[in-house]
Amino acid sequence: MDSLLAPIRQFLQCETPAAWVDEAKKPENLEIVLLDHLVCELKAAQSALFLIRKYAVDGASGDALLAWLKPYEDFTYRQRGDWRQLGRADKLSKQMIARRDSPYSDDLIDKMVLLIKEELHHFYQVLEIMESYGLQYRNITSSRYARGLLRHIRTHEPATLIDKLICGAYIEARSCERFAALAPHVDKRLGDFYISLLRSEARHYQDYLSLAEQIAGHDVSERVAFFGAIEAELIGSEDSEFRFHSGWVRSSTA
Repeated sequence: MDSLLAPIRQFLQCETPAAWVDEAKKPENLEIVLLDHLVCELKAAQSALFLIRKYAVDGASGDALLAWLKPYEDFTYRQRGDWRQLGRADKLSKQMIARRDSPYSDDLIDKMVLLIKEELHHFYQVLEIMESYGLQYRNITSSRYARGLLRHIRTHEPATLIDKLICGAYIEARSCERFAALAPHVDKRLGDFYISLLRSEARHYQDYLSLAEQIAGHDVSERVAFFGAIEAELIGSEDSEFRFHSGWVRSSTA
């Protein structure tokens, strides 16, 4: 695990504050941790889907992607459907057709479709764990974390895409680091689950970063450092509410 986490820790500009871990390991905050983790998995899939639809595939393929996520979105945002049925809805209904006017379509499709599959599988796994703890899904507010990163994205292409990919790399890297930080402080089943997520989260961060470098066609370390400083400020500063990607908090709120 240390060898897997070493590049993650080098990439991130700060570690998760001990105050966040102290809050996250409280039994009364288990529900918030799992609920926010659940929604983060869906949002990660949605973000990847948006990139494929906007930059990589034709219209029919984009519609198939939307249909793929619809049952998950219906459950999460509209409280429609039985979550147990989602385990049967984890397959894309058609092959993606790449846009020929985009030189990076194939790589974007390959990496992002795999990411979506894994995030949706994790989404279902979190629901299974919630059921084992007797927890039901309910809506909670989002943290400021992703918005705090995305508000700094440039507004002209390909800079917009490059920045989105770098932000994706930071979100996945931080998720990986937080799972590792929290795993020793929870019960064995949940800790084992968090450890099982590390390899895919680490690969997702690397995929986002390699795509950013490929599409830019030049070194992106300056932009990576720019977003790294923003990410570290979000993680290292006081937050108003406890969430999976929040900064440290004085007390948890739901």
